[in-house]
Amino acid sequence: MANTVTNHIKRYPLATVLLLVIVFLSLYPFQHIHLMENVPLSDKWTHMLMYGGFCLVLWAEYLWRHDRIHWGKALCWAVLAPIAFSGLMELCQKYLTTYRSGEWLDLVANTIGVVLATIIGSTLLKWVLKKMQARVK
Repeated sequence: MANTVTNHIKRYPLATVLLLVIVFLSLYPFQHIHLMENVPLSDKWTHMLMYGGFCLVLWAEYLWRHDRIHWGKALCWAVLAPIAFSGLMELCQKYLTTYRSGEWLDLVANTIGVVLATIIGSTLLKWVLKKMQARVK
């Protein structure tokens, strides 16, 4: 088990760092931040960007490290795992802290971020593959 975790950390270092940053940002007792309080739904935009960025990094590192795409594994680890993890973080905020609250709308925003990142990532992948095929011809 420890060997598997170590291998994943070595293969996906940026995703690992982002995962740790998300855990920190999700569980640290921040005081109210006034930077974007005039922006409607700024908290939800932040969630979408955070999990969308995490998902894009997962896709990028997966595609960088593998010669063949195993779509089942890729979808599981780059789409379903971040959504499940975001649900876990919301539950941790609600039940393990007294200074944070888990919200269903945060989970929805996280999911939207992951889905948008997957759409953007797959579009970029198709574009890159077309460019590569054009060079081979």
